Amino acid sequence: MNVALWIAAGLLAAVALAGGITKTFVPKEKLAANNGGGWTGDASVGFVKTLGILEILAAVGLILPAVLDIAPVMVPVTAICWILLMIGAMITHLRYGEARFIVLNAVYLAVAAYVAWGRLGPEPFTG
Repeated sequence: MNVALWIAAGLLAAVALAGGITKTFVPKEKLAANNGGGWTGDASVGFVKTLGILEILAAVGLILPAVLDIAPVMVPVTAICWILLMIGAMITHLRYGEARFIVLNAVYLAVAAYVAWGRLGPEPFTG
């Protein structure tokens, strides 16, 4: 189970890093033109970049605390924060009628819930 949790956290971190880099460094107009990025057209540049930075921090928080053995409890805390972010993303995509992205965000939410449950319950880093 420990290996599966590491894989899940790693995949989630990769998704968070890719999304974060995109939102932080790609111009808002380019994001808005992409499929699923229409919501960025209605959001401020600062909001989009803030979400990008939060996603980059999530990628870090899902991996580094455990790797460095410095406050490894931050891994499930970060996973819980990711769940909240995905709820917001699902609501946003629902408002824009983008069902495909709602399903994708639900998958990410489920992976984050698995990581949070696993690291808070049966496979904590300390023990």
